[in-house]
Amino acid sequence: MSNILIIKHGSLGDIAQASGAIQDISEYHKNDQIYLLTTKPYFDLFKKNPNLTDVILDKRLSRFNLIYLYSLMRKIKKMKISKVYDLQNSSRTNFYKRILFPNSNLNIWSSSETTLPNDKTKEEFDKKSVLERFNHQLQTSEINTKHTMLPDFSWSCTDISKIKSEYKLEKYIVLFPFCSPHLAQKKWPYYNELIEKIKGQYNDLYKIVVAPGPDEINNSKDINALCILDNGKALDISQLSSLIKDSLFVIANDTGPAHMAAHLGAKGLTLFGSHTTAYKVSIERENFKAIQVAELNKLSVEKVFEKVFEKI
Repeated sequence: MSNILIIKHGSLGDIAQASGAIQDISEYHKNDQIYLLTTKPYFDLFKKNPNLTDVILDKRLSRFNLIYLYSLMRKIKKMKISKVYDLQNSSRTNFYKRILFPNSNLNIWSSSETTLPNDKTKEEFDKKSVLERFNHQLQTSEINTKHTMLPDFSWSCTDISKIKSEYKLEKYIVLFPFCSPHLAQKKWPYYNELIEKIKGQYNDLYKIVVAPGPDEINNSKDINALCILDNGKALDISQLSSLIKDSLFVIANDTGPAHMAAHLGAKGLTLFGSHTTAYKVSIERENFKAIQVAELNKLSVEKVFEKVFEKI
């Protein structure tokens, strides 16, 4: 029995996307112990993943914090890891590689760099979609990828019957109209107008709800929808997963909850401007589709409503 390490720090959408790759790694190493190195926001979440033996916390302190770095590297070295699957593929994890396994090849450290196709530069390879890159990385590492291209994030769900009872949630549509302040180009500005159009069409047949993150609760007051909280606090990731999975439809900006919805099998729609493409981030699924436009502020309410009306 060997010890295997997977590295996946975040973000939320990336965690959902990596679920299939983690499952394939686990099934390939079914007789081994599978550990995952992640950051604080996802530590408790990954504890629920049935494909993992245990989770290791990386505080991601500065590389110049030599005491912390020494402590983390020492802890990992003591585990006698036989293989690492770097699903983060960042400059930080490449730095860890140079400390833990200097000069190692893909037999020890599987990453987008060590499995890079001979006929591609890193810049060319990175033009592929997220899931295609994971798929290539694992297949080059001799893993049969049954799940990588079809991630299933449903392992993250939990029981929210009390919350659904409190808010009388049966048939409901979830909106995610928020985004990080520094990513304003991802924000579609017409959610209230869309809400009015949905209500005009369906009356009270469906409740329209929002589930803001901790920093979005105040902003939710500007949206004419029912705000779902747990004792005044934002839902945790597992609660949010269940809210999304049980919903009738999801409408979202290109944010973490949109990627969760895509890989929870939820029916829904995400709205893209020119910041990236739906293909690049692997968000379109059988039930979850995207509208791509050059400028989100020019995407009409009528066009979005038409797509919602087609799918509900």
